[in-house]
Amino acid sequence: MRKNSIKNTRINSEVQKELSEIISRELKDPRIHPMTTVVSAEVTPDLKFCRAYISVLGSEEAAKDTIQGLKSAVGFIRTQLARRINLRNTPEITFVLDQSIEYGVHMTRLIDEVTEGLKDRDSGDDNKDE
Repeated sequence: MRKNSIKNTRINSEVQKELSEIISRELKDPRIHPMTTVVSAEVTPDLKFCRAYISVLGSEEAAKDTIQGLKSAVGFIRTQLARRINLRNTPEITFVLDQSIEYGVHMTRLIDEVTEGLKDRDSGDDNKDE
């Protein structure tokens, strides 16, 4: 099975959906931030390993705590995943902090600041001509 085959893509999306539900509904660890999102999941073609990209909307400390909580609950998560998805092998899950959403929000904020600065500058130039 090739890495980007239709079957692998379907497995990736199903694992992502189920991981998201397990994390949001099943885990009771206080370290796991309520605004935790599974951005994507990449399962290897042999179904032995899964890399789950996690995004946490909050402070950097909350993100680190969430990853620690997920790592400590990986056995429970894997058991739940095996019950929900019928795969030949249940993959070993590795959680990776994905900061692309935070990066996008930061870049949008910077762009907004620059455009506001340009608007203020342009409105200031109009007053000088009068």
